[in-house]
Amino acid sequence: MVKLGSLQDCIMTSTTTAKGLAEFIGTLFLTLTIFTAAVAGSAGSFAPVAIGMMLMVMVYAVGHISGAHFNPAVTIALFIKGDCSKDDAPVYIGAQVVAGVVGGLLGLHVLTGAPEITAQDFGDTTVAVLAAELLFTFALMYVILNVATEQDGNPFYGAAIGFTVMAGAFTVGAISLGSFNPAVTGMLMVTGKMAIADCWMHLLPQVVGAVAAVYAHSATMATSEA
Repeated sequence: MVKLGSLQDCIMTSTTTAKGLAEFIGTLFLTLTIFTAAVAGSAGSFAPVAIGMMLMVMVYAVGHISGAHFNPAVTIALFIKGDCSKDDAPVYIGAQVVAGVVGGLLGLHVLTGAPEITAQDFGDTTVAVLAAELLFTFALMYVILNVATEQDGNPFYGAAIGFTVMAGAFTVGAISLGSFNPAVTGMLMVTGKMAIADCWMHLLPQVVGAVAAVYAHSATMATSEA
């Protein structure tokens, strides 16, 4: 006879696995699109449009399953806020990171025939790179918190998230590569577009920006409810 506790554990495990798979699929297609359209250059100056549209459709596709994070910084921030459980968070982050690597390698070796990729030389623009990644990761997280977690039934949340990344890519893509996402940064490293020694210029401001957005959101919500 199956005990109720064991059955509940199996259901929870199955649900977490489904969420992790959804995160993997969404992040895979996001990073694959970023590499092919932007890094390899297949979309030219329209690369931000392709990236924003892919993010938008994947948010709509699996948002009801996992919440459509596709971004470890988003998952960390939502965990801190209390909107992502301790069981889901490591599964999400693991799926996102692995998907970023797989997406980059598929784009590099399968879709584009392994073109020669030159690592971005940030030169003396460290402050600009840090600022770009922090500001637009903050903007992305702030938009997510307001349109996806506070406005139940908002049919435009996917578009808002996709357009935020598109705007960021157009605005600071030439400065920082426009990652706003540790999984994307991982893809940039495994494909050779970003030196491992430079990854801190992405990872640090991305996490700080996302967490800062949680506290900014809490402050603005408290003001609006007062």
